[in-house]
Amino acid sequence: MRPDVRHEHEGRQRPRGRRARTWAAVAALTAGTLAWSGTAAAAPGTSGLQRDFAAAAREFHVPQGLLMAVAYQQSRWEGHDGLPSTTGNYGVMGLVHVDDAALRAAGARPQAPAYRTLDAAAALIGQSAAALRGDPRQNVRGGAALLARYERQLAGRLPADPGAWYGAVARFGQSPDAEGAAQYADRVYATLRAGMARTTADGRQVTLAANPSVAPRTSALRALALPHAAAEARAATRGGTAAFAPECPSGLACDVVPAAYRLNDPKDKASYGNYDLADRPADGNAIRYIVVHDTEGGYAGSLASFQDPASLAAPHYLVRSSDGLVTQLVPTRDIAWHAGNYYVNTHAIGIEHEGFAISGASWYTESLYESSAALVRYLAARFGVPLDRAHVIGHDDVPAPQPAQLPGMHWDPGPYWDWAHYLDLLSAAPAGSRTPVVGRPITIDPPFTQANEPQVTGCGTKVCRSQPANFVPLRAAPSPTAPLIGDPVMASHHGADGTTDAADLTDKAEAGQTFVVAAVQGDWTAIWYGGREAWFADPGGANAVVPAGGGLTVTPAGDSAVPVYGRAYPEASAYPAVLAPVAAKSTQAVVPLGYTIPAGQHYMASAPVAADYFYARNIDQSAPGDDTRVVGSAMYYPIRFNHRLGFVKASDVAVRALP
Repeated sequence: MRPDVRHEHEGRQRPRGRRARTWAAVAALTAGTLAWSGTAAAAPGTSGLQRDFAAAAREFHVPQGLLMAVAYQQSRWEGHDGLPSTTGNYGVMGLVHVDDAALRAAGARPQAPAYRTLDAAAALIGQSAAALRGDPRQNVRGGAALLARYERQLAGRLPADPGAWYGAVARFGQSPDAEGAAQYADRVYATLRAGMARTTADGRQVTLAANPSVAPRTSALRALALPHAAAEARAATRGGTAAFAPECPSGLACDVVPAAYRLNDPKDKASYGNYDLADRPADGNAIRYIVVHDTEGGYAGSLASFQDPASLAAPHYLVRSSDGLVTQLVPTRDIAWHAGNYYVNTHAIGIEHEGFAISGASWYTESLYESSAALVRYLAARFGVPLDRAHVIGHDDVPAPQPAQLPGMHWDPGPYWDWAHYLDLLSAAPAGSRTPVVGRPITIDPPFTQANEPQVTGCGTKVCRSQPANFVPLRAAPSPTAPLIGDPVMASHHGADGTTDAADLTDKAEAGQTFVVAAVQGDWTAIWYGGREAWFADPGGANAVVPAGGGLTVTPAGDSAVPVYGRAYPEASAYPAVLAPVAAKSTQAVVPLGYTIPAGQHYMASAPVAADYFYARNIDQSAPGDDTRVVGSAMYYPIRFNHRLGFVKASDVAVRALP
């Protein structure tokens, strides 16, 4: 993980995390639970991909259903137009190739077999690596050949019973430990037993008939002689950072590798990283948000970074791409430094997702999505976090704490994170009518298919290849030729605004985000967004849903515009005398971001919160006033202001509860 240190908190710099150039995707299911797009009893599909599976299964003597279940666990049967995942997977079989330079940059071992499965598969079928990247048929053939090779090496034969292939399936997932390998294989067999049917982003219908009688021979895992994740975690614990029990749902492969909680300068008790000790939520610091991030490196390299106190950053959890193993680094009771906004950190749990900085990377594995979603569902239930996009957010939803930080705020997981699939895995997919009504909420819900491929730039030096994205572009008028909306506040801080760049969030409304309808004109809908009217194309309700429930909206209480804040900090007079020097610092000032809500505009809001701040100074809590939660008299409403969240003072707004 590359530190991006810009935010100062009480004399100690706090990182913003990464501005990830790798676009992530997250989602998860508990083992054995499946997301459905059809019925297991559906007739077999007749797409070219379905025929490719059948042909490869015959050619390499692999049970067809098993081959399809493996492919689903890798990619959900998506070819992604030959583009790599964030961990170098290609094609429907998710075969891997990561260049040595990317591996070295991420702290991974070059030429490791797990990062060369595409090359191995290509050699087995006598095709070039390029052919397996770009040709779905050759990709499926290569995956089948590799799976058959693993089974022959383990068992000496290719049995007709798919249950006998458990060891080969576990090896195909390339997990370095037994827990991750078992989780990967168990999910493959759960898909095989239950069946699956879906239409891919490019319109191909694929059906895997249910085979509930399959009995996987889990004992075959022993032949792989893999170490246990728990042993690896114990070996990684060092430097006086104590281990703790993992906080994960039952059935999810989860271990603990504690992040650093150590001094960088032994003479300075305030020089520690990478989190603050707390006792959330018992200490009053309610957990309201779960923040989705992606790394700019491999799993091992990211762990090493989080164990270095000089990184000044760590999430609570890290999800591995190959098999969905979850590693906890910071107890949920403590405040991890991950979001670039200490107020959000105080009230959030951060989850990182593995991903190399690979040029053109645009997707995430199903294993990663399923584990992430399982974890989020568990955490949301435990801490009472609503499963909506006002509370389960990306790093790109986090507001800047003060105006100076506006241009440097991060935009991961980016435009190719499949929020629609993620919300489906969370059982929180948007639902409602497709007819927008002025003054009512509307949730952005574009299809993550070829029907929604907005132009995106910023892929190196060129325009990104057309592919499904998770947002709708916002324009100044109801016309496809109207300019993208700008953001004068961002422009004044030398930030990008009104462009197609992936990192420019000023003109992109993302899947799951909910706004208030400002106007409707034909196939175009306007929303209140960032202090102005912003239009998006919505022909026939294709890109948005009108939720059945109501919610809260806020609007200025009078005839004047009201300011928007990036955090809900208490006023200076709320600090106890011992913390008066802290309250006087500019970093603590209650300063608007420069944005306002004009009179007459309406924004979606969450329940009001009291202004608060948690003061943590020394590693041993020995500073005057250390570990003090300051609560102000002001109340704030968290709002969906633009692509990011914001806060408004309750005294500034009128609130309406929608029926």
